[in-house]
Amino acid sequence: MGIPNDDAVLIEKGKKSGDPWVITVNCPDKTGLGLDICRTILDFGLFISKGDVSTDGKWCYVVLWVVPHSTTHAVRWENLKERLVSFCPSCTLTFYYTPPPPCKSSPLYLLKFCCLGRRGLLYDVTHVLCELELSIERVKVTTTPDDRVLDLFFITDNLDLLHTKERQGETYEQLRAVLGETCISCELQLADSYHEARQRTSSISPAVAEELFASEYSKECHMQALSPDLTQLKKAVVNVDNSLSPSHTLLQIHCVDHKGLLYDIMRTLKDHDVKISYGRIPAVQKGHRDIDLFLQQKDGKKMVDPERENLLCSCLKMEMLHPLRVLIANRGPDTELLVANPVELSGRGRPRVFHDATLALKKLGICIFSAEIGRYSASDREWEVYRFLLDENCEYQLLTKDARNQIVDRVRRLLMGW
Repeated sequence: MGIPNDDAVLIEKGKKSGDPWVITVNCPDKTGLGLDICRTILDFGLFISKGDVSTDGKWCYVVLWVVPHSTTHAVRWENLKERLVSFCPSCTLTFYYTPPPPCKSSPLYLLKFCCLGRRGLLYDVTHVLCELELSIERVKVTTTPDDRVLDLFFITDNLDLLHTKERQGETYEQLRAVLGETCISCELQLADSYHEARQRTSSISPAVAEELFASEYSKECHMQALSPDLTQLKKAVVNVDNSLSPSHTLLQIHCVDHKGLLYDIMRTLKDHDVKISYGRIPAVQKGHRDIDLFLQQKDGKKMVDPERENLLCSCLKMEMLHPLRVLIANRGPDTELLVANPVELSGRGRPRVFHDATLALKKLGICIFSAEIGRYSASDREWEVYRFLLDENCEYQLLTKDARNQIVDRVRRLLMGW
């Protein structure tokens, strides 16, 4: 007789208004489970205020205290539970691990609509799609000379219900509510084989690519160009200690807190075939986190290779400093904003980047002339690149260095949750 998977995830509301919700995951362990949990929490617009992680390699126990990033954001808690449950391996009463069935890729849909352009339009549509739990895989947005906007969103449904009339009707209804009378046409259909086969590569000039993806991106001069208080990022410290445990390596992280911090840590550890046996994520203190994690290699042993330790520390420190890259560059006669983040080895990109970037531009009062999402290979890894051509008709003089630095600073702060 099997134990219901529903019991693997519990979500409890805080006792008082404003208190964090408590998410408890108690199930057999599997490779990448912590990453799946953190990615999903980030995708639902939640911030992890503190947490505890414990596993013996066969069974894991995770407790996370979470709060919404925005007070106006309505979290679908039941949907969050269902998504988390889907990642948990099933088990029997004797606690034998049952491997999960192979993951089926969700169908790719093409959402195409045409409407009159206005400031903040792209963010409003993106926000609706995120609220509906529709993942944006690719985007192609163009503005015609008569100020009409043609948007192509290639999306997948996290609920796998987009083939039903009810789900399609809900999508149409919410999109038309935000587009209003400016909507000229709106269509939703399965993407054909041509669109599915297209490579999501992005062509970037060598000079821009060198600045955007360079490993020395954390240079002090670049940080000071954005904002003087960002120089506190130099305080990111990552150390390992093998003296406290005969079977585990202690990883100590001290850094400025940012949105998705635990996701970035989990992603990096998985990329290096390192697993967490025990970890404590305390509450933020004066904008900083002090995290202690007891680690083992994939073979169940502690890390003793100095080169591997140094590589892991170096990669983690870079993720603490710059999990996202933001840059403004010239694209011919136009001004382009680029946002880049590393892709997981599984091929998945960081959640909500397009949502947050478009929100930042809306708050800055900058219209987006065109936008696209692509992939780019650099520095021995794959990156997801978001590109926005900015409308020159805004309050910023886009050609001045100060204005560009201010835009980069504001966009980066919103992406990082500062």
